[in-house]
Amino acid sequence: MSFNKKTIKDVGLADKVILLRADYNLPDIDSDYRIKQSVPTIEYILKQRPKLLVIISHLGRPKKVDKELSLQPIARHLGRLLNRRVYFAPDCIGDEVKDVVSRLKDGDVLMLENLRFHAGEEQNSPEFAKALIDATGAEMFVQDGFGVVHRAHASTDAITRLLPSVAGLLLEREVETITEVMKNPERPLVAVIGGAKISDKLEVMNRLVELADCVAVGGAMANNFLKIRGYAIGHSLYDKDDLKLAREVLGKAEAKSRKQSFSFLLPVDAVVSKTVDGRSSTRIVDLASHTISDIEAYPRIPKPAAYNVGQNEAIVDIGPVSAAKIAGRLGLAKTVIWNGTLGVAEVHGIAGAHAPFAHGTRVVADAMIGPHNRHPIKPFSLVGGGDTSGYVESAGLIDDFDHVSTGGGASLELMAGKQLPGIEALLDKN
Repeated sequence: MSFNKKTIKDVGLADKVILLRADYNLPDIDSDYRIKQSVPTIEYILKQRPKLLVIISHLGRPKKVDKELSLQPIARHLGRLLNRRVYFAPDCIGDEVKDVVSRLKDGDVLMLENLRFHAGEEQNSPEFAKALIDATGAEMFVQDGFGVVHRAHASTDAITRLLPSVAGLLLEREVETITEVMKNPERPLVAVIGGAKISDKLEVMNRLVELADCVAVGGAMANNFLKIRGYAIGHSLYDKDDLKLAREVLGKAEAKSRKQSFSFLLPVDAVVSKTVDGRSSTRIVDLASHTISDIEAYPRIPKPAAYNVGQNEAIVDIGPVSAAKIAGRLGLAKTVIWNGTLGVAEVHGIAGAHAPFAHGTRVVADAMIGPHNRHPIKPFSLVGGGDTSGYVESAGLIDDFDHVSTGGGASLELMAGKQLPGIEALLDKN
């Protein structure tokens, strides 16, 4: 599907001051996937010989100036990736920025300080947007921060009413890829959904139930469905307010499965622990698989605890049988959509990185990418942003997937078919 907004390839950039909105909201500087994905846009702009390239972004959720959330380290890191100096301004508006701009040469790159140090950014303030332009002399705006285009903020919305505004190459690729997968997936399509709150993913879950041939649910989100089904979940994370939403999704899935070939997979076993910090022992609970506990107890009958999560325990990962079931479905898939880890994958624990609660996530990830060519059909794999892309990056698997999105909420809303204000505000191609 073609992108219907103008991009940097549709307009002249030479001898102009270009204001580029990137998304450098990173958990730490080592997680630089988003920075690297912005480099092609930056390099293309610089090849067009602009007068000045000014890059803006936010970092974190500061309520005031917080030097711990300064973009200066990111400016230095970007400079290393570009193999050139990226100048830095200690503010994003005002005389300090004007002073820095006045001392730069044609073709230089400047990064401004964290936009969210000013309340006007999140308030979508026209005055703040105008102050950005006044301080930099910007003549054209380029939106390349896919992770923020679902927000109507000053740097995504108000600014577009003051400057000609086009898309960068990353934004174009994100929209085209996600839209095409959701519109014309090659089948079978398997969706794997994890994470915590159903309310954050309700619309995309409903759409995936409609679209996919199989939807597999894991992570804390699955706890809501397990509770509805009557399983004890101990003190596992779940949201009472999400139970009604879970019933709606489950009802829709069950209705579809009665009419056509469709599977809605919930965990049949789980890894549980008394704490979620990776410092307590774990055990596997057979919720419904009657596999692990039966083998361990054979020829005796398993004790009731083998099938029940204790009141002082929490589910921290899907079990090996659940992971194997999902992996089996993925082995037949031609398209895979993945959003949300299937356990507390970010906990390192005493056994090292990605241990002990990321086993299910890793088994499922390996089934998607087919390590050592075990996958009979290499599916097209789309990884949603947020904690999923963070896990994929930390596990060193980024290059094994076809598309790892840089957007969290933005990718979810685009998958759900919503219009994103930061994209709608850009100039139409025709």
